Amino acid sequence: MSRMIVAAAVALLTGPAWAQFAEPTGPQPKLPTTKIIVQGHGGPPHVFQAELAITPQEQEVGEMFRTNIPADSGMFFDWKSPKPQAMWMKNCPVPEDMVFIGEDGRISHIAENTVPFSEANISSGGPVRATLELQGGITEKLDIRVGDRVIGAIFK
Repeated sequence: MSRMIVAAAVALLTGPAWAQFAEPTGPQPKLPTTKIIVQGHGGPPHVFQAELAITPQEQEVGEMFRTNIPADSGMFFDWKSPKPQAMWMKNCPVPEDMVFIGEDGRISHIAENTVPFSEANISSGGPVRATLELQGGITEKLDIRVGDRVIGAIFK
């Protein structure tokens, strides 16, 4: 059996890389931030300072254990290439709005006011390049909708 086949079998048996991390017991330290702008469908732009969840471990922990998400903040997940995504609310005590963003920088789906602590999958509804987690209810309050444009480091 070739080494490549053995390596592939080991990877399948042990699961994804993030599964190797210890179960988190508290929030991760504040991550580096980037400015994300959501340009509405005729309204003013909305500016968020979003933490960048870059590594698999940072992405797995996300907003877990955080009891407050300020209205002008969030967490940004760059998936590097478009693919369907599924998020969850495990260990997340406050509702979130999950904004799924296509490769073209347009919002393709919004899951509003997700249920705290739920382990149910929250689907992107199709391939997305990124996900922006925001304070629960903020997309309705600011009238952010599917089709609005997101401007940031990966979307010009």
